[in-house]
Amino acid sequence: MKTRIVQIGNSRGIRIPKQLLELTGLTGEVEVRVEKNTLIIKPITRTRAGWAEACKELHRRGEDKLATGIPPAATSFDQEAWEW
Repeated sequence: MKTRIVQIGNSRGIRIPKQLLELTGLTGEVEVRVEKNTLIIKPITRTRAGWAEACKELHRRGEDKLATGIPPAATSFDQEAWEW
């Protein structure tokens, strides 16, 4: 699919056809970089995206226990009253 480089203020850009956006799922902010004279446009992924849901699922299945099977030992820090 062809497109043109167009003037946008002091910069230049391209218009990405709707069909390509739908195929890639690109929305909002994206990462743009160059690899071997080729522009790469990728979605920005959030660090730890999906972790909360994965942890909830592990808990639901009872798979969120310590690997050792030994409960953590309480310390005096756990027993004393303290304030923030």
